Amino acid sequence: MLELIFHRRILDYPCLTHNPSLADAVYLPYYSGIDALRYLFGSEVNYSSRHGLELFRFLKEDEPEIWARRGGHDHFLVMARQAWDFSQGVERDVPVWGTSFLEMPEFFNVTALTLESRAWPWQEQAIPYPTSFHPSNLALLESWVGRVRRSRRTTLMLFAGGGGVAASPNIRHSIRVECENNTISDNGSRISKLCDIVDCSNGVCEHDPIQFMRPMLQASFCLQPPGDTPTRRSTFDGILAGCIPVFFEDSSAKTQFGWHLPEDQYREFSVFIPKEEVVLKGVKIVDVLTAIPKAEVRRMRDNVIELMPRVIYRRHGASMGWRSKKDAFDIAVEGAIERIKSRLAHRL
Repeated sequence: MLELIFHRRILDYPCLTHNPSLADAVYLPYYSGIDALRYLFGSEVNYSSRHGLELFRFLKEDEPEIWARRGGHDHFLVMARQAWDFSQGVERDVPVWGTSFLEMPEFFNVTALTLESRAWPWQEQAIPYPTSFHPSNLALLESWVGRVRRSRRTTLMLFAGGGGVAASPNIRHSIRVECENNTISDNGSRISKLCDIVDCSNGVCEHDPIQFMRPMLQASFCLQPPGDTPTRRSTFDGILAGCIPVFFEDSSAKTQFGWHLPEDQYREFSVFIPKEEVVLKGVKIVDVLTAIPKAEVRRMRDNVIELMPRVIYRRHGASMGWRSKKDAFDIAVEGAIERIKSRLAHRL
C-alpha cells in the first residue's frame, strides 16, 4: 500500500506547483509494485525486462520537455517492494523472481524510494515499511504514546516472525532454541518471561496486527533478525510499541534507513549483537540484554518513543497540529528533494 499512501499524501503536499519549470523534483505516481504483477506471473518466457517500458514511453511522449530538461535526474518514485524484486538482469535467459526495472538504463537517473535498497546504486533509498497505525490527529498519536509509556514490560525479549524451524544453523534458529530454553524468569524481577515468540509463519499475522502488537507492548526488547532479506517491517511495528530493537546485521536498518533513523544515533535506541557471535560462538542474547542496566533500558525506550513520528505514515487530511510534526512521508520527500538537488549540483 506504500505507493497508494504516497500518491494520496502528495496531493496534499503544500509545496506542489503546476509549473514544471519551477519544480525542484517531479514525483511519478506510478504503482510499480502493483504493475510488476503482470510481469511476474503467467508466462514461461522472461519478459520482466519489459517492466517500465510503457512508463518510459509515456514520459518521453506525453510532455517530453519535462523529462528532457534533466534526463530524469529530477524525477523520483516509490516502489512498494524491496529493490531486489526489481533488479533481475535485463539479459537473463532463465526467469527468476523479480523484474528488471532498476536495471534498465532508461531509469538509471531516477531516484527510487524502496522498502529495502541495495548497497551500491546511488539512486536507491530505503524508507520505512508502512505499519497498521495511521493516526489522523495529534490527540490519537499522543494517546497511543501515553499507552506505550504506561505499558508494563513483563517480557524481556520477543521475536515476532517465522522461520528458524529447520535445524540448519542461522540466527532465527538460534533465537528459537534460546527462547525455548528461557521461557520463565526466576530471578524475582518484574519480568515474568525471558523470551516470547509470536509465530507469524504462513502470513497468519498479515491482517491482524493485534497478534503481534499486544506482545510487543509487553516486551522490553524486540529481536529483529534478517530473513530472506536484511530488513523487516517488524522493526517499525516494534518502534511503535516502544520495544527496543535488537539488530544482528547493520544492513537490517543502520545502513538502510538513514533518513528516518539517523545512523549515528543507533546506540541510543537499539542493541546490536553480531549474528556470527550468536550462531557460531554461542553468545546468549538473554545474557547480553539482562546485563544492560535498567536506567539505560528506560533511556533507550524513551529514545525509541521519540522516533515514533518519524516512522509513522499519518493519514491524509490529518489535523493541522499533526501536520506540524514531520512524519515518515515528510522526511522521505525532503530526502528525495535534497538528493536530487545534490545530484544536479554535481552535474553542473
